[in-house]
Amino acid sequence: MRARSHPEVASTRQALALLGLTGPAEGAALTAAFRAAVKAARPDQPGGDEARFRKIIAAWRLLQAEARGPGLEPPAAPPAPLPVVSITPLEALRGGGARLRIGGRSLRVRVPAGMRSGEHLRLRRAGADGADLHLPVLIRAADGLSALGDDLYMTWPTPPRLIEDGGRVEIETWAGPRSAWIAAEQETLRVRLKGLGLPARGSRPQGHLFVTLEPSADAPSSAEDLLVRFTRVWTPDRMAA
Repeated sequence: MRARSHPEVASTRQALALLGLTGPAEGAALTAAFRAAVKAARPDQPGGDEARFRKIIAAWRLLQAEARGPGLEPPAAPPAPLPVVSITPLEALRGGGARLRIGGRSLRVRVPAGMRSGEHLRLRRAGADGADLHLPVLIRAADGLSALGDDLYMTWPTPPRLIEDGGRVEIETWAGPRSAWIAAEQETLRVRLKGLGLPARGSRPQGHLFVTLEPSADAPSSAEDLLVRFTRVWTPDRMAA
């Protein structure tokens, strides 16, 4: 709906002409043109004209109304922001599902394995107009894991004596137990377990798992760790065999 014209001005083109403009203008340019035109038409000035003075004011009001938008109606509400597909690191590793609300609808979407934070999940014809939606993905820290890019991060309690003397540490990861060797008094208490990050997907490479060794007096000693691994291998069933 266009702004209503004023009785003294029949059209936008006429309004622009009255202000000495040859095309659309707004803001400072429109104000400057109005001031120059209305000053020249003032009836109390030599060469002024009362009828033209009124038309210039009407033209100014019409162009202002058009610059504000359709009539005095409030601006349309902005579209609702798209929901974020929030998944855990384990769901990013193995794939998973998420429930979303879009435009008053509740949808269950499938997230393929290997999605990274900042990527977008495409939902075909899920928009109100039938268009595809591209929803941002965010991997939130959970289950002792966090994700950054292609890689995963976790901490593992480690006996202070093992950190001082060096040796083998066994770490319980999402893929099962893994061993790593650390040097005596290693300056950086972090080890990298290759290939245990997010899986390769498209142009993204296989990630790694970075484990920060956290000194803890409650962590099992080297002897206790060895006993646990020995017990795991030599179960009663194997000994009976």
